[in-house]
Amino acid sequence: MQVFKFGGASVKDAESIKNVAHIMANYKKDELLVVVSAMGKTTDRLSEVAQHYVEQTGQAFTYLEEVKAWHQDILANLFDDATDPIFDEIANCFVEVEWVLEEEPQDAFDYLYDQIVSTGEMVSSKILAAYAKHSGMPVKWIDARDYVLTDNTYREAVVDWEKTEEKIRRDLPAILDDFVLVTQGFIGSTSENFTTTLGREGSDYSAAIFASCLNAEDITIWKDVPGVLNADPKWFDHTELISELSYTDAIELTYYGATVIHPKTIKPLQNKKIALNVRSFLNPAASGTFIRSTNQGLPIPSFIFKVNQVFVNIQPRDFSFIVEDNLSHIFNLFHSNRIKINMMHNSAISFCVAIDDTGKNIDTLLEELEKRYKVSVEKGLELITIRYFNQETIDRVLVNKQIIRELKDSYTCQLLVKKI
Repeated sequence: MQVFKFGGASVKDAESIKNVAHIMANYKKDELLVVVSAMGKTTDRLSEVAQHYVEQTGQAFTYLEEVKAWHQDILANLFDDATDPIFDEIANCFVEVEWVLEEEPQDAFDYLYDQIVSTGEMVSSKILAAYAKHSGMPVKWIDARDYVLTDNTYREAVVDWEKTEEKIRRDLPAILDDFVLVTQGFIGSTSENFTTTLGREGSDYSAAIFASCLNAEDITIWKDVPGVLNADPKWFDHTELISELSYTDAIELTYYGATVIHPKTIKPLQNKKIALNVRSFLNPAASGTFIRSTNQGLPIPSFIFKVNQVFVNIQPRDFSFIVEDNLSHIFNLFHSNRIKINMMHNSAISFCVAIDDTGKNIDTLLEELEKRYKVSVEKGLELITIRYFNQETIDRVLVNKQIIRELKDSYTCQLLVKKI
């Protein structure tokens, strides 16, 4: 039994969907479950719809119409018959968003965000399933919200693994005997049947959830890159494909910010010893990267770059020690403002972190911190992480850069820098 995950870039237009259907057709004789993301930049566009709706700018319907028109154009290029039921199905998905927008916003932004933005996955999965079925495949569409059960933490829902596994294992194996299943990434539902999302780029995690609960043989994440590279091509002219990774190294790379795999994806697979393949939908015959249990370290250094970093230095006003009570208070403030720490270091009287510059919630965090601590801030920085570093790799990334903070352990070096 296999699980495939196709991201937004793989289903960004009609030709891309045809390509995905072609890949699926090569495996239709196997037990196969396909998890699909929203098309292209749909999640970003629907996020704007949600923002305009909550702020009541009068532009929410305008942005929604653009999303609708784009999907209708894709449908028109996939199906010659405009009376095909898929046209009405997609229209009805967007009608549900319109019903939300017609009312004054009463609920919290995170809840409204999930109800609106989740439409992207519903629409893309319905279109892919309809086209694959139209192409002759035995396909069945299922609603991930019936199976991925979560708490009420909107925009970053926590999966109830026991209930989720019970539901998936009870219902899906029998269906997989006869059909290729197509479902959505990124979304789940609460016990009250409200839609939740699992965090940005959470479709990888969704695929891992299904794979783990079904005890899949392996999972394949199809990307627009050959596999896991030792650096992002936008930062390096020459990158190298890593043909094999251990679960540990994959977890470390995603933890430090490698974007090729969602950070939560690896652990459920490691627990069940399910191999993860990262392959290119542009070149399906290529082997890509194989992630499994192995003691072999990375054969080459890997580089991760995060820009727009904010360096925050926190000190008690009375110069008391940074100990458990202060650390607990500080971490709770970061958690309540949904700010993730990319780098941290503490001494006896200070606690320093590097975080993404995410806007308003950082301002709120700083205001709360300043009630109890002396806080200094520096913005516009860059965080460079090197896994399996040496001095040559460090020198390579420090050209025209000044180090603000440096952390090293046996395998990993983190450099917070600014341009000079």
